[in-house]
Amino acid sequence: MKKTGFRHAPPRAVAMIEALRGLGYSTATALADIVDNSIAAGARNVDLTFDWNGRESRVRIEDDGRGMSAAEIDCAMRLGEKNPLDRRDENDLGRFGLGLKTASFSQCRRLTVASVGPEGLQCLRWDLDVLAASEGDGWHLLEGPDDSAAVLVDQFGARAHGTLVLWEILDRVVTDSFGEQDFLDLIDRVERHLAMVFHRYLEGTRPRLRLRIAGKAIAPWDPFLSGHPAKPWHSPPAACPRMPGVEVECHVLPHKDRLTPREYESAQGPDGWTAQQGFYVYRNERLLVAGSWLGLGQGRGWTKDEAHRLARIRLDIPNSADAAWKIDIRKSTARPPVEVRAWLAKLADETRSRARKAFALRGQAPRSRSGEEVSQVWRSQHFAGGMRYRIDTDHPAVRAVLDDARALAPQVMAMLRVIEETVPVQRIWLDTAENRETPRTSFSGEPPAAVTEVLMVMYRNMVLLKGMSPAMARSRLLLSEPFQNYPELVGSLPDQPPALEKKQ
Repeated sequence: MKKTGFRHAPPRAVAMIEALRGLGYSTATALADIVDNSIAAGARNVDLTFDWNGRESRVRIEDDGRGMSAAEIDCAMRLGEKNPLDRRDENDLGRFGLGLKTASFSQCRRLTVASVGPEGLQCLRWDLDVLAASEGDGWHLLEGPDDSAAVLVDQFGARAHGTLVLWEILDRVVTDSFGEQDFLDLIDRVERHLAMVFHRYLEGTRPRLRLRIAGKAIAPWDPFLSGHPAKPWHSPPAACPRMPGVEVECHVLPHKDRLTPREYESAQGPDGWTAQQGFYVYRNERLLVAGSWLGLGQGRGWTKDEAHRLARIRLDIPNSADAAWKIDIRKSTARPPVEVRAWLAKLADETRSRARKAFALRGQAPRSRSGEEVSQVWRSQHFAGGMRYRIDTDHPAVRAVLDDARALAPQVMAMLRVIEETVPVQRIWLDTAENRETPRTSFSGEPPAAVTEVLMVMYRNMVLLKGMSPAMARSRLLLSEPFQNYPELVGSLPDQPPALEKKQ
């Protein structure tokens, strides 16, 4: 039998690194990867500085972590030094050992890392232009800073401990026609992203982490509006029975009508209400996936739509489950293992159902303040061929007309049937999707006088024609849609309603 041989086949340094630059990081996701390293180093404060100078612009990230020794910084700057299959500390935010390099290379051509640790100041750098000009296939990791950063590194070296990451030659950021305003807009996007990704570290009166951009603290963005009194529902945390360490908490956010304009603007998140619905996957409280249905649902899976935009689900996984959940290098995707998909889908289905009701009812439950069921004008009717919307003829406003119609009753019923059969469902859906808002109903935005005018017509009918007592008439109105939302106006109706006008 012929003996199998082998060849030593290392990759060309410049070709390999240029290929790694295309992993798909945005500036915001790349910087989040750098912050991960600061957290792993025990940093309590991380400062980001964006220096605009055209093609000479640069970005630096400074932390007050424990710093690195000569051996540690050498390991941190090498590619492929750590095996992702190795067991990690349960609080480790990394996995592949590539984040610092791949995230930085995706944005710049020169990466400098300086660290003050137990052995004093250490500094190494990668320069892709130096690699490209070098002969052979050597992986030339350079010692010390470039002349352009020498003063900055020396100043940082005066600290007691910490690490500086410096990006220079931002060829993937400062491209042709990229100006100062674009740079400022980029900073805003970075701030929104970091506020979301690390919000659980930034929360509280004594946060575990302080992130600053140009000295300004980044405020956390909580996707779940925790503690908001108008939230219609959220579940208690549920532990996965088939995968230890996996925990889910389901939330339905308040409708726009239950939020102030400032709350509504903030709660929609970096990408807007529709895009931010779904699962929020965390590993060690660091956000990996911000709004996704994770391929769950019937057929091709659920898609993001307006009806479910109030549904957000917190999903925590341990870092020991990275392989099972197929976490990628950029920490931006996750796929639920087969053994938990049915469990997650069941929880998500209930959350979506509750969110749909909250959205359709504008955040108002179809019940009175005392908890009694409210009579609604429209009801959905399911049958073998699908679903129709019908007018409830027992609603007080409808019943009053039918009882008084006499010979006109057939015409009134025909009119109601025509209305039922011509509900502009598709137009309503398109208007809702395009305007990202439900049509105004329930007298929303109308002056109280307009509501009172309609109330008085029904009230007089109940008292003067039906013989109800004023108290019973008011009680019936409070249990009729949409007047359950106007208890003060109902309560202000007089005990003796004015007489009905006589027909000429």
